[in-house]
Formats: sequence, C-alpha cells, structure tokens
Amino acid sequence: MLSWPIFWPEIVQSALPAVDEACWRRLRAARFRAGFRLDAEDQAYLQHKGLERVLEHAADFIGRRLAPAQPLRDGKQTPWRGHPVFVAQHATASCCRGCIAKWHGFEAGRPLDSRQQAYLLALIRRWLVEVEAAGEAAQADLFG
Repeated sequence: MLSWPIFWPEIVQSALPAVDEACWRRLRAARFRAGFRLDAEDQAYLQHKGLERVLEHAADFIGRRLAPAQPLRDGKQTPWRGHPVFVAQHATASCCRGCIAKWHGFEAGRPLDSRQQAYLLALIRRWLVEVEAAGEAAQADLFG
C-alpha cells in the first residue's frame, strides 16, 4: 500500500492502469453519473493548476478518504462541488466505498491496495481529460 500523502512519481500518469471499457460504458450510460459537469470555477481551477497537479490532489483524496477499510463518514466524505476531483469522483462512482464496491467490485471493509487506488485515479484522470477535451471542442465551436 502506498504511503500518504502520496509521493507523486510513484504513480506516473503513464503507469496508471487501463480503465475497464465495459465499466466506462456503464458509467457513461447511467443518467445520474453522466449528468455531472464541471462548473466554470472548476474548469478554471483545472486550467490554472493543470491536470498533473489536480491528479496529485485526487491521489491524496483517494488515499485519505477512500483507501482505509472504514473511511470516516463513508458515504458522505466526498463533497458534491468545490474541486474538479469531487465532481469526477461522483461521475466515476469513486466517491464512497459503497459506490466503489457496486461499480468497481472493490470489497468494502478492506483497505484499498495500491493497484485499486491507481485504478480509481485512472478513472478520475480519464473523466477529467474527456471533460477538458469536450470543453475545448465547445469553445472551438463558439469561435469556429
């Protein structure tokens, strides 16, 4: 298990595992999960800090709020807004141990190992990258 706060070079973006495509399609098809969007403030934060820094935050949130076997306030530990990672966690069902167990099959009541934590980080990264790309495409349409 990784020590927290995470030493970022331990999980470089290229070393993140692939996201399960069947799970990704189910998440995108779920009305509740597919409805999440970054507001203007979160988009600006992502642009200003950059993806790598925001993923450092995500790794820290996963390690402190989700990795323990019995997370503090499980089911309520991830705010609905206030950081791009929080929105991504709800969109990818990586917001609480119940959602993680249901959607990703990582048993509740057991600590998340480094592989599982890296997988959740990969989900969040993919969602943020797709949202960022969609935002750029929409912006290009406005001026194209």
